[in-house]
Amino acid sequence: MRDYIDLIRGYSRQNYKNMMHGAAGQLRYPFIVPGSQSYSHVLWDWDSWLTDVAVRQVRTDNGDLSEAYTECERGCIRNFLDHMDSQGRIPIAITADSSIPRPEERNFNFHKPCLAQHMAFIVRENGSDRSWLESCFGRLEAFISCYREHCHHRETGLYYWRNDVAIGVDNDPCTFYRPDNSSASVYLNCLMYKELKAMEYLCGCTGRDGGEYREQAEALKQAVNACLWDERNGFYYSADINLLPVDPDTYYHSGMPRHWHCVLQKIDVWSGFLTMWAGIAGQERAERMVYENMKVERLFNGRYGIRTLAKTEPMYRIAASHNPSCWLGPVWGVSNYMCFKGLVDYGFTEEAGKLAEKTIILLGKSIAGCGEMYEYYDPDSGEGIINSGFQNWNLLVNNMIAWYNGEPRVEEF
Repeated sequence: MRDYIDLIRGYSRQNYKNMMHGAAGQLRYPFIVPGSQSYSHVLWDWDSWLTDVAVRQVRTDNGDLSEAYTECERGCIRNFLDHMDSQGRIPIAITADSSIPRPEERNFNFHKPCLAQHMAFIVRENGSDRSWLESCFGRLEAFISCYREHCHHRETGLYYWRNDVAIGVDNDPCTFYRPDNSSASVYLNCLMYKELKAMEYLCGCTGRDGGEYREQAEALKQAVNACLWDERNGFYYSADINLLPVDPDTYYHSGMPRHWHCVLQKIDVWSGFLTMWAGIAGQERAERMVYENMKVERLFNGRYGIRTLAKTEPMYRIAASHNPSCWLGPVWGVSNYMCFKGLVDYGFTEEAGKLAEKTIILLGKSIAGCGEMYEYYDPDSGEGIINSGFQNWNLLVNNMIAWYNGEPRVEEF
């Protein structure tokens, strides 16, 4: 473990500065890229946020207080807000000369709800710069309002994806190849809950009343607990909201129209554990998730971390793929980290320690074997599956190492 920790820290120290990218083309501000070798010129939404959390830990470990890096952090926010349209939609990814989605693709997903979280993280770590906050705040509010206008299901109170493209967990079976506007993803709703809490925090930093966002966050928390929890399996699932409207005049329905507004998609996806990362689950439910799901080898518990899809699911597959990347079982650095963070926050110290060890060994072996990290890994053999040179949120292992060693730890907002 000591050797792997030293190896990971040396690798991170060698590479993190190369994740700073200067302004280029339609990206008017310097920004953070997911890796010094892989995706080295693209600004991505949740990638830049969590890469920043990881690099902040590496910088802390190495005493780096560079103002140039702070400008790259803020540049991520500024570049995204630069490309907001009149309805508050922001691209998922931006390069010097293009963006996803393209302007003509109107029913496309947009930037995941982690922009306010990223901004709150930067503010908390660097201190509040009132002028910078004020210059961004109105557009942040427009972004949140856009989600509420276009992606909020009134009957359940949940948020949903517009389609199955670029959802982060690319081929999550709860959304992948499903009809548009049908997937109330537990992953999306956990991100949105934290996003609303971040907006409440930012309101406080600017002297505004954050009560509206506090109320929306609480309502969403209640909706997730009411609609997405399954008592039988002790787990949170995504939900299908693609139901036919209630028509009292339909003869064969009129005797007893449906009284439910969604149907649980009981597919065991790792993102159910995000309810712990977000602080949505109660303690009793968290215990059921850990003991009845996370620690069960035939479900999620792999030798090198958390399977992104339970091994019992018929869709389970360990394969190399691009667009979509494979989330049908492989271990990812980000899923290991977010599950670890939930374990820490809920007091599962032993389980958090074991998951940290698995992640350290996985990525340490990878660097020792080929000098690089991979995008994702086989959960049982630890073999890198695809994209040697991928760094991104794999560097969050440094945050896990800091906790493991009892050292100062950087956390996302």
